[in-house]
Amino acid sequence: MSKQRVNGHTVSRLTVHLVWSTKYRYAVLKGDIQKRCRQLIIQIFDTEDIVILKGVVSRDHIHMYLEYRPSQDISTIVKKLKGRTSRKLQEEFPVLRKKYWGRHFWAIGFGCWSTGNITDKIVNEYLEHHRKSSNDNDNFILE
Repeated sequence: MSKQRVNGHTVSRLTVHLVWSTKYRYAVLKGDIQKRCRQLIIQIFDTEDIVILKGVVSRDHIHMYLEYRPSQDISTIVKKLKGRTSRKLQEEFPVLRKKYWGRHFWAIGFGCWSTGNITDKIVNEYLEHHRKSSNDNDNFILE
C-alpha cells in the first residue's frame, strides 16, 4: 500500500475502485490491443501522477484500484483515460474503427467506489468520541 501523500499544506490518501467497459461489451481487449491499452493507461497515470495500486484489463472491461491527488476528481480522470485510450487504440488498430464506426470505443459511464484504510464504524466512533468529550459550546454538532 502507498503511504499518505504530503504536498504543501495537504496530507491525503484518496483511493478508488474504478470500472468501465467497452461499448456493447464487445470482447475486443485481447492480444496486442489489450497490451497496448495497458501501456496507454500506465502512460496516462504516470503523466497525471496517479498511482495504480492494482488493475486488470479484461476482454470487455477494466478494473482499476488507484490513488489520486486531492486536486483531481474521478470524472476528469475517467474522461482523460477513456478519451485518450479510445483515440489512440482506434488510430493504431483499424479493426476497431470498423467495429466502432461512431468513434465511441468505451461505453457511456463508469463505476467508482471510494476505498480506504478505515471503516464507517471507525469514523462514527471517532466522531462520537469527540462529541462526548467536548462541551456543547466547544463543538457544533452536525446532524
